[in-house]
Amino acid sequence: MHFCVEGLDIVIVGGGIGGLTTAVALGRDGHRVTVLDQAVELRPTGAGISLWSNGVKVLNALGLGPAIAAVGGLLEGVTYLDRSGAPLCDFSLQPLVERVGQRPYPVRRSDLQTLLLDAAGRDDIRLGQRAVAVDDDGERATVTTATGDRFSGDLVVVADGTHSRLRDHVIGQAVPREYVGYHNWNGIVPDGLGKPDAWTVFLGEAKRVSTMPVRDGHYFFFDVPLEHPEIDATRAPKDVLADHFGWWAEPVRRLIDQLDESATANVSIHSHQPIDRFARGRVALLGDAAHTTAPDLGQGGCQAMEDALVLAHHLRTTNVSVADSLRRYSDERVPRTDAIVRRATERARLSHGHDLALTEAWYRELATEDGSNIIDGICKSIETGPCR
Repeated sequence: MHFCVEGLDIVIVGGGIGGLTTAVALGRDGHRVTVLDQAVELRPTGAGISLWSNGVKVLNALGLGPAIAAVGGLLEGVTYLDRSGAPLCDFSLQPLVERVGQRPYPVRRSDLQTLLLDAAGRDDIRLGQRAVAVDDDGERATVTTATGDRFSGDLVVVADGTHSRLRDHVIGQAVPREYVGYHNWNGIVPDGLGKPDAWTVFLGEAKRVSTMPVRDGHYFFFDVPLEHPEIDATRAPKDVLADHFGWWAEPVRRLIDQLDESATANVSIHSHQPIDRFARGRVALLGDAAHTTAPDLGQGGCQAMEDALVLAHHLRTTNVSVADSLRRYSDERVPRTDAIVRRATERARLSHGHDLALTEAWYRELATEDGSNIIDGICKSIETGPCR
């Protein structure tokens, strides 16, 4: 048996980073792609993203390297300080760039989304289409939306995020989201905490404050371990953050003062246990729908982008069937993302006081760090993927 790997009809559910990267990758291979998204207008979720070298390499492979370099922030080094502002460690990222062959680019999510939308083709995006079901008759897979519209293709890619409505079709059961134990506030500010080309992190009390450069500003986030995941939307972000960081070093207090409260997001961080397959028949899971990951390794978006590249590769290079291509995609991606999800959860627990003694020991370890161990950890996330 031989199936034609060119000119497939493909439906992608979800217009986030993973869905749009998939649309670009599959469109470049000559497939006819339709992207469905429930939003009536595509807007980025979150202010910024730490796009590490493996994510940038995916964009390079799709011909978008110059575009991401034009909008990405210049990140040359990393600085860790304690809550009083005393330095813990400060090091260059040049050894990482030389080792993996690509610099990272922190980027505004709006810039990344615009880049991907332009490359994917906006005419192929169908907005206001909330997917509620997917069916696979062995010959075609069909998505039904809340409006009653049906979209059929040779395969369906489910990239509708952590709250996926279609994930159960693939794995046969619900996957509960699990609270990782902390809340995150994030946004964009004009000025960062330290050097303009550094990722600067203040640590203490199992909390974290960080900024990294993006185009025309800095992406910031505050992490606070809290017992309950529920978000209190009744209080202003500046008031809440002052309660948690009001006695920290002056740069942290200054950062709170310059926040645009109307553009500051507050999210409680969740993950879910790794699942054992990303494909069933003609339907494949991708991105957060497959592997919701704590952000502590900066790999959530990068893993979705890797998914897209690997899926396109297996559709391009195998000729038994669509289902066979998707199975090979699943077999490659499950162990890779499983390892990332587990490591990110471990890092979240270490950073945010799951065992306070271990967290404080980590602070002391950072004070002796020359950067090599941290770079090794970042490289581990990059070098074990498809874009080495």
